[in-house]
Amino acid sequence: MKIPRIMIAATGSGTGKTTITCAVLSTLKARGISPCSFKCGPDYIDPMFHRTVLGVDAGNLDTFFTDDEMTKSLFLTECSGDMAIIEGVMGLYDGVGGIEMAGSSYDLASVLMTPIILVVNARGMGKSILAEIKGFLDFDEFHLIKGVILNRVSKSFGNTLKALIEKELQIKVIGTLENNTDISIDSRHLGLVMPNEIEHIKEKLEIARNMVEDSLDFDELIRIGNSAEPLSGKKLNSLTADGEHIKLAVARDEAFCFYYKENINMLKNYGVDIEYFSPIHDKKLPKEINGLLLGGGYPEYYLKELEGNISMRQDILEAMENNLPVLAECGGFMYLMDSILDRNGISYKMVGALNGTSEWKGKLVRFGYVTIEIDNEMVKGHEFHYFDSDNNGEAVVLTKPSTGKSTKGMHFINDSYIGYPHLYYPSSKTFVKKYVEAMRHYGIQKISI
Repeated sequence: MKIPRIMIAATGSGTGKTTITCAVLSTLKARGISPCSFKCGPDYIDPMFHRTVLGVDAGNLDTFFTDDEMTKSLFLTECSGDMAIIEGVMGLYDGVGGIEMAGSSYDLASVLMTPIILVVNARGMGKSILAEIKGFLDFDEFHLIKGVILNRVSKSFGNTLKALIEKELQIKVIGTLENNTDISIDSRHLGLVMPNEIEHIKEKLEIARNMVEDSLDFDELIRIGNSAEPLSGKKLNSLTADGEHIKLAVARDEAFCFYYKENINMLKNYGVDIEYFSPIHDKKLPKEINGLLLGGGYPEYYLKELEGNISMRQDILEAMENNLPVLAECGGFMYLMDSILDRNGISYKMVGALNGTSEWKGKLVRFGYVTIEIDNEMVKGHEFHYFDSDNNGEAVVLTKPSTGKSTKGMHFINDSYIGYPHLYYPSSKTFVKKYVEAMRHYGIQKISI
């Protein structure tokens, strides 16, 4: 399939690629070009920002989570509009453990045969920038890097560097961007959906869009996107529902907002109807449901509201006592425990479906990819949390691919999987199918009672 596409990658984290990606998406929309976007790696925040603030459909792709064929199928299935923009993660070649190619932006670009625009932080650099860019070009086995953006450099000196880079390295510099603290966005705020937060971010984005539109050669960027070779592969149209559709209640509000688009789509492909609800604002679970999904997010910022919604907590507890199948990840897992301690050590009552307390540790407790052995099947996921609990469970084996170290974790209760890891469902069709079957069985049991 012929799909215009580019990847906006960088030499490292903190170079400004997220702001630039968002500004590019916004500018394309303003030019009448309908983009779709993807984030490389297990990042919920950037795709959420694209959807909530920009109104651009967004997904996650990761070559650690899925093999090449599945990765291509997900991309082909989810592509819509006139051009796909893929935002890289970390440095271009940083994959699993920071040292492997798998899971890196470059690995994804090579699987999808996608031209790369490399963002370089040029602040405080002169001719030395040639050595940095040349190093990235030398590592580019498939010659995918087609352009460079120089960030945080004055316009005049940026033009000087541009001429030098294009002469010495024969790589196109499609623009230079000056340093502007007015467009800095706190990553935590990108996950929130409060109207005042969104309006504040939109103001910053408008400044960024104007900078990018004035400073980048968009005709060249679009030309590079159109130069992408046709991509072979099959769309995901083989998953069909067996029997009647079933309903899954999915928590979605300010506190619970971390969901991979690919996970929701996979459930839908197995005949699952999604009904969103809010543990903060709604008083009861949706009616006639076969399962419950509690994703991650920011429950720690809404503890008073979650504790105060007693009817919702009681409804979830009663549903789980009646064996409703539940998937709960990270923040959702914390919500199901007896209590959560905030950063000041104040305790708030939660659902109480699991004994134990989750509390702020003041540092990143666990971070990175994990493979999870569930019923002799492997599903892949990711951990990233500053809270920890005194009852993380021992139902499954979790292995860090970067070190090979294995530990036990998560809870398996009446077809419910509950724990800190965020799971990527396309990594294991079997896992998803078993959960859907558990939901169907729950519905049959309910009818027979």
